[in-house]
Amino acid sequence: MTTTQKDLAKALQARGVLPDRWAHTVRRVDRAMFIPDRTRDLDRFTDPVQWAATVYADVPIVTQWDDGADDGPGYPTSSSSKPSVMLETLELASIQDDDTVFEIGTATGYNAAWLCEQLSDEQVTTIEYDEALFRQARQNLRLAGYKPTFLHGDGLAGHPHRAPYQKILATCTLRRIPPALLAQTADGGRIVAPYGESFHSYSYLVLDVDGGEGTGRFTGNPDFMWARQQRGRMAQVSDVYQGQDGTPGITRINPLSLVDDADAEFYISLKVPGVWAKVGRDDDAPGEATLWLLSDDRHSWAAVEHIEGATEFEADQYGSRRLWDEVAAAWRDWDDRGRPVRDRFRLTVTPYEHRVWLDDPANVVSRSR
Repeated sequence: MTTTQKDLAKALQARGVLPDRWAHTVRRVDRAMFIPDRTRDLDRFTDPVQWAATVYADVPIVTQWDDGADDGPGYPTSSSSKPSVMLETLELASIQDDDTVFEIGTATGYNAAWLCEQLSDEQVTTIEYDEALFRQARQNLRLAGYKPTFLHGDGLAGHPHRAPYQKILATCTLRRIPPALLAQTADGGRIVAPYGESFHSYSYLVLDVDGGEGTGRFTGNPDFMWARQQRGRMAQVSDVYQGQDGTPGITRINPLSLVDDADAEFYISLKVPGVWAKVGRDDDAPGEATLWLLSDDRHSWAAVEHIEGATEFEADQYGSRRLWDEVAAAWRDWDDRGRPVRDRFRLTVTPYEHRVWLDDPANVVSRSR
């Protein structure tokens, strides 16, 4: 059981996920200084052994639910990320000794402390949207001895007074790269962010910027909370489906094939924004399942019934958007293209639009402003 920061570093090193150039920093910055004494799952005073074992393990630790509300439904809204995931992000950014870094989403301050230890306080600017998290992180960083430029506000607007930055890092998932961040990235600089849409948000975007435009690739499998300014997918089926009668139909597309293939999910997310999927299963009928499609605006839904061995499936749709029609059309388009994998796609970002293309910049798959 890992119970000290050195134990955590040793475990990361044994797994081959601790790069040599970050080893000193990981050993030096004590994660315990950035984790609350009490969370919904941990209590340092009543169970100090479990608290320490969790803090010094390579696991995420949720530190806020429901944006801090006491009576919310229980959505995690802030955390201390897995240290191995933090290292993955930093390696994708290719942090160099003379880089200036702008971090979006300070959260507990642990990642900002790593940056300060690795570089210097002067080279790091970090911003937190949530006022309560800002206050706590500021205290954490001060007690740990780090003094980056620390701001409370909208990280997606950047901080032009200290721009340009060689590296911009987001610790929350983005749907779009705002023009302000593009403009504040130095030529030859890089933006790294968890990135995606409601249907599939499990990619890193690694965006290299030059001349006010960026070209990026998708990689990894991160699972971060949304940037609140771009947040969607914060609902349950019951928040969208209120017993309405949908328009019935029949499809030959196996609904589970849409969510059993990450490459299919990724492609659908490019074509069908603002829609997410949830699979409902019945323990008493293991061969049956329902694929729910839900709109972020909570106005439209679709439900497709899966039965093991069937070749036709019932599909009901309700609302201003015909979600199954949209998603099924995207799946057929992906299938017609030969089922391309995510690694073949690239993103071009300008101040005016986002273009995702397949293999060649002329082969544009999706375009948004």
